[in-house]
Formats: sequence, structure tokens, C-alpha cells
Amino acid sequence: MAGSPTARRRRLSFELKRLREQSGLTCAQVGEALDWSGSKVNRMETGSGRVQPSDIDALCRFYRTGDELREFLKSLARQAKVRGWWQTHGAGVPEWFNIYIGLEQDASTFRQYQCELVPGLMQTAAYAGELHRSGAHMSAEDIEKAVRVRMERQAMLRRPDAPDAWFIVNEGALRHVMGDRSVMREQIERVLETAALPTVTLQVLPFDSGTYPATGSFTMLGFPAPEDPDLVYRDGITDAVYLEGEHHVREYTRAFDGLRAAALSPQRSVPLIESILKDFAS
Repeated sequence: MAGSPTARRRRLSFELKRLREQSGLTCAQVGEALDWSGSKVNRMETGSGRVQPSDIDALCRFYRTGDELREFLKSLARQAKVRGWWQTHGAGVPEWFNIYIGLEQDASTFRQYQCELVPGLMQTAAYAGELHRSGAHMSAEDIEKAVRVRMERQAMLRRPDAPDAWFIVNEGALRHVMGDRSVMREQIERVLETAALPTVTLQVLPFDSGTYPATGSFTMLGFPAPEDPDLVYRDGITDAVYLEGEHHVREYTRAFDGLRAAALSPQRSVPLIESILKDFAS
């Protein structure tokens, strides 16, 4: 079973949608049969509303499922209500990013391209603090909470079951100074330290790499259960986009492969990063 509350809620939504589609009915038809609104059924299937165990009982009776599946779905519904550790920091973590963290914590594969910033899972507290202060819209307390969450997220790369993580970072992201040179010196050291972890692969896309897919930053997450499809995540200043369709995942996978081909190999990336570190140390 998926580990985080967010992943459990996502799995529950998929299972409920699958049962309805197998029945050949619309959300409106199911809602009418159960004396619910069609929008309630839709909210259950999209994860935008709470699903009570009593709702699962009603749906399973209607779909005529077995007892084992009914109990499994009820367990997902109960555990989806549990708050994740990252949800205790209030305004330090916006709701749309709470969703991402929950999915990230359960991922078995992680693919990310960063064109402007050092990846969040490699950032130091000083670097992350500079980023959050640059927005000038968060209180000092909320900035502290946001930085703490970012540091705690990084533990996933050091777990015994750490995901297979592959990062591609534009050279400009490593050279762009956030704060001062001492902040950047510490930050580049952290990048090298993270790249040495056994489940992490890092490639640098150098300035002279030539033509490559112009995509902007994005992340692809894969999950251990085959029932949980891969997704693509992109965020902005006030919201995020989650792309789950096969077409989206296929096209972003193709773009990531193009970026991998254009970037330096992991072995050749390390000397470039070390040269950047020397520039900040001088």
C-alpha cells in the first residue's frame, strides 16, 4: 500500500474511478442511484473531497465488490485522513505544494530537470532561505518553516529505500549567485555531496551543450505499485500543474532523454562542478 496520506488518497481515487468505468456508468448515474449528486462522485474520483468509510460501503454494495476489496478501500479512506509531517508547518508550505511533497515521499523513481535553481533536494538552508526571502511575501517565521520542510524532505535521498533519483541541472543554475559567495561555496559542496549518494545520478547541462529540448524545469515521479501511474509536476509562483496522462508522461520522458543526451555524463559533470566550486572559493 502507498506510504503517504497523499499517495493513499490518489490510489483510492484511481480505484473508485476504475470501478465506475468497469460498470459503464457516469458519475451522474452513480450519484442518482445512491441518492448523491454526480459532483460528489466526481470529487471522490479526483481526490478533491474526503471519502468516508460509509461512502465506500455504499459504493461497494452498488458495484458488488468482494469483501477484501471493500476493506482495502475503507483502509485507504481512513489512512488518507492522516496528516503528513510536512502538513504541520502551516503557511510555510502552500496547499498545492503539500500535495507534491506527499507524492514525492512515496516515489520510487525521481527525474528532475532544473534550469534556474539548484534542485530543492540538494539545497542548503542558507541557499533556500535566500530564495524564500527574495519573494518578500512571507513572514520570517513562515520562511523558517519552509526552509525546515525543505531540509527534512532531503532525508528521502538517504533512506534505505531511497528512490532512484536522476537530476539534470543547467550550468547557469550552479553559477548564479544566491546571497553571497560563501553561501554558494557551501551550496556547491552540498551538490557534490548529494551527487555522491549511491542512488543519485547528476548531470550538468553546460553552456556549450548546443541545442537541447527547451522545456523549463520539471519533475517526473514514478511509484512502486503498477496501479499508480507516473506523473509530471511543474510549479509556479502561486500554483502547480500535475500531468498524469500517458501522452504527457511519454513526451516529458522523451524531453528528459534529450536533455540527458545533451548534458555531460555524470563522470564529466563532477570536474565541472569542482571548477565552479574553485571559482567561488577564490
